[in-house]
Amino acid sequence: MVEKIDKQSGRAFILKKNQFLKVIDPLGGQVCDMVLFNAKDTREKISAGKTMDFEESILITKSNFLWSNRSRKMMEIIEDTNGRNDILLAPCSPDTFRIMYNNPEYHPSCFENLYKNLASFNIAPDDVPTAFNIFMNVQFNEKGKLSVLKPLSKAGDFILFKPEFDMIVGLTACSAEDSNGGTFKPIHYEVLDKL
Repeated sequence: MVEKIDKQSGRAFILKKNQFLKVIDPLGGQVCDMVLFNAKDTREKISAGKTMDFEESILITKSNFLWSNRSRKMMEIIEDTNGRNDILLAPCSPDTFRIMYNNPEYHPSCFENLYKNLASFNIAPDDVPTAFNIFMNVQFNEKGKLSVLKPLSKAGDFILFKPEFDMIVGLTACSAEDSNGGTFKPIHYEVLDKL
């Protein structure tokens, strides 16, 4: 059954080793932040650094793995119809909007949407790692200057994951204007028992 994450919100759930996770951009141009934790020991979680080390790339897509802070494979990407994702940037937070957007007012954020939904699994805000930012279009120039451009994902684009063990998954429909081309849309996901 397809589940809907409303714009600027999030969800957390258990994904079993023998299941698959499909994350879908139903309308196009929307980023989804994803974090992963070992369901049996939440001190083990997705690591951006280990993933880039072991995959020898900052562009993570089909046939790549997402790795944990304990140097274990967590998820394999089985399919990726968009092919552009980010593993460099942290989830947007209240500080993101205060520092980078010069906005001192309250603003929904992926960080808040992750830690609030993960709280039921006894995961604290300080435990939330750098996310795998599905559909996020981060570019960089020859001097290493980063820029976040509008996602390239089209309506119906999806990414399909196969977990290596039981895990807790946190997902968001990203809340940062720059990451989503100035608009906010829902994200859909589906937990599949078979392909």
